[in-house]
Amino acid sequence: MSVQRFDALSPGTFELDGQEVQFAPGDSILQAATRAGRYIPHLCWKPEFPPHGSCRLCTVKVNGRTGAACTLMASAGQEVESNTEELNAQRKTLLQLLFVEGNHFCPSCEKSGDCLLQATAYEVGMEGPHFEEFYPSRPVDASHPDVLLDLNRCILCSLCVRASALVDGKDVFAIDGYGIHSHLIVNSASGLLGDSALLASDLAANVCPVGAILPKRQGFAIPIGQRRFDLKPVSQTLEEDAR
Repeated sequence: MSVQRFDALSPGTFELDGQEVQFAPGDSILQAATRAGRYIPHLCWKPEFPPHGSCRLCTVKVNGRTGAACTLMASAGQEVESNTEELNAQRKTLLQLLFVEGNHFCPSCEKSGDCLLQATAYEVGMEGPHFEEFYPSRPVDASHPDVLLDLNRCILCSLCVRASALVDGKDVFAIDGYGIHSHLIVNSASGLLGDSALLASDLAANVCPVGAILPKRQGFAIPIGQRRFDLKPVSQTLEEDAR
């Protein structure tokens, strides 16, 4: 019996939903697909950071086995399934759970139209929360002169954590707790953002995919209706992520 060998260290191609996708050595499936203009839903992935795999929206099937496309390395000969009824139903459920777990009131949110959570929900056809909302009581930290931290909207993607540690070199943010008690914290003596080393120009202050970390006094500088995902669906706007 012959054994098929998959090589992630050489360039090659794999199949994504029946279409050929080229990859470079070291590419994840998600990175190669995005560079090729093939959309796989995701919330917690950015190519400049190590993959986190926390949102699970990018789950695909590779030769019949499921895994996160952001952590699975692309290899020649793989048969990858993403845009299937089964996987899209799972993604819709994950998004619904994220919406009910936090306090996401899109019509009044400054991030509306530029929010990756909102745009991805539209993309997969989510029409309502389905589950009962939790309506948790979470703090809003307005102590920083230039940046607002609203934990009601945090989806624990850890992008701000990774940006602060790996790019800004400050470790301003961290994830504390386990399971349903996991939450974002600020590494300052008081626990307040205003007492941290964060600057409005830091990547950590600008990388949030939702409305949890926002610059002050800029919320409606771009009118609703003219924002990134107002103009194009998310599946047509994220090619730059893999460059």
